Amino acid sequence: MRIYLAPMEGLLDHVLRDMLTRLGGVDLCVTEFVRVSGTLLPNKVFYRIAPELLHGSRTPSGVPVRVQLLGSDPVCMAENAAKLAALAPLGIDLNFGCPAKTVNRHRGGAVLLDEPETVHAIVAAVRGAVPAHIPVTAKMRLGYTDRAKKLDCALAIEAAGAAELVVHARTKTDGYRPPAYWEELPAIRDAIHIPLIANGEIWNLVDLQRCQQVSGCNDIMLGRGMVAAPGLARAAKGQGDAGWAEIEPLLELFWYKVAPEVLPKHRAGRLKQWLAYLRKIYPEADALFQRCRTFTEPDEVQQLVFGSMDGAAAARHHSGYSQPVG
Repeated sequence: MRIYLAPMEGLLDHVLRDMLTRLGGVDLCVTEFVRVSGTLLPNKVFYRIAPELLHGSRTPSGVPVRVQLLGSDPVCMAENAAKLAALAPLGIDLNFGCPAKTVNRHRGGAVLLDEPETVHAIVAAVRGAVPAHIPVTAKMRLGYTDRAKKLDCALAIEAAGAAELVVHARTKTDGYRPPAYWEELPAIRDAIHIPLIANGEIWNLVDLQRCQQVSGCNDIMLGRGMVAAPGLARAAKGQGDAGWAEIEPLLELFWYKVAPEVLPKHRAGRLKQWLAYLRKIYPEADALFQRCRTFTEPDEVQQLVFGSMDGAAAARHHSGYSQPVG
């Protein structure tokens, strides 16, 4: 069983990828999407989304990272994929699943699932522009407003040369509302000959095992469930779950590592965002969330949550990449 960490725009950035992969069990990460829209992007855009590119395309704990691209123009996607390939990613993923209205309105993400021929053209163009040793993969939903073209899109992705396919088992219209329709995945699995990875509404070990049973997919991609239960991937592999004693130090490290990534006024919000997920599983996280929920100033949160602990020194000491990785 391989377990992938999902791309989650506005939540699962490189800092949180670092925290979650430190606990073990994750085999591969996919970044949030890099939006490709009519121009050749400078390298700094790729490095901002995936600073792991500067370190062998791996997280500080050594987990491989694929960089995801989103766009609708095959030529522009291919040109940017070629530029990204020069930065040596351990894979390039293509987004056909984003349900955001602003993205779909500009013909990106899940809206393209109504156009299997365009999906094929994008994957084929990127595959043709990228050296053979770099895998090109894709992530899609079951469809845009319905599931009528799910097989057409999956077959188009395979025919265009993709090495793997992740399917979030809901349509764009379904959004993130439960349930995920894992029962729709066997038809896709039987139609294609590349690995199929199941994704959607997996919050615990029971969900994960049911998803495997219903979908017939051995490989799983975890998103919100992993953010809420950071030990889920490890537990799925029989290596034991993560208790609060392991999560708590990561919260402080996250707090200090996220500081240079956001404006000061957003720093507290990032911490509370993660705590809002963690409190589903950990009572201690709920207690912290309740204590700091009304605070917005970093100094207030620092004193209230972390007290006088020298988190800055801890962050420097545990910043990662202490040994060359590649």
